[in-house]
Amino acid sequence: MDDTKIINFSGYEWQVKDNVTVGPGPNNWSSDNVWIDKDGLHLKITQQDGKWYCAEVYTTMNLGFGKYQFYVIGRIDQFDPNIVLGLFNYPEFVAPNQEETNEIDIEVARWGSSENPNGNFVVWPSVPGLKRDWHNFSFSLNGNYTTHRFNWTSKKVDFQSLHGHTNNNEHQIDAWTYQPDDSLKRIPQQPLRVHMNLWLFQGQPPTDLQEVEVIISNFQFIPAS
Repeated sequence: MDDTKIINFSGYEWQVKDNVTVGPGPNNWSSDNVWIDKDGLHLKITQQDGKWYCAEVYTTMNLGFGKYQFYVIGRIDQFDPNIVLGLFNYPEFVAPNQEETNEIDIEVARWGSSENPNGNFVVWPSVPGLKRDWHNFSFSLNGNYTTHRFNWTSKKVDFQSLHGHTNNNEHQIDAWTYQPDDSLKRIPQQPLRVHMNLWLFQGQPPTDLQEVEVIISNFQFIPAS
């Protein structure tokens, strides 16, 4: 009997990662750390009996070129250095020779050091053997609401993070356009699943040993015309 937890959020079905110790991290994952209420989709990192558990969901279907937008609630600028929030596309199946390919990431993370920037836009190539490309930036907030988006085409990826929940370009935090000459090799070309996760860098507990929670109030996908 398949006991996989499926939730419905923002018009899509999402599978919830549970009962496995795997990457990223590696970490422990619990479906109890994912739930939906009037505010949106909650992702939480919890501690139980000295063991830490993270949260991840991903769409049951692949989505292709278009605009991906995430409305986030939480003081993500105040994350402990070991906390990572990922909003990204990733393949359904990854062969051993296809690792570190076909991924588009928005990540809020300092990767274990408070000295690192906390904003990260990343594109992994469509073919093995090439390195990822990225743009890092530092940001601070004066509230709990942010919008994060990327517009994905075969030739470029436009990233943007903004203050507040918005469909326009006002109150921008940072932006990056990735448009390499060899785009068919550098940019994913096939439809991918959408993932949202909250996890611990290298599986290390928060340095302040505090549980963390983030809410995704809405996700939007507008296919390319």
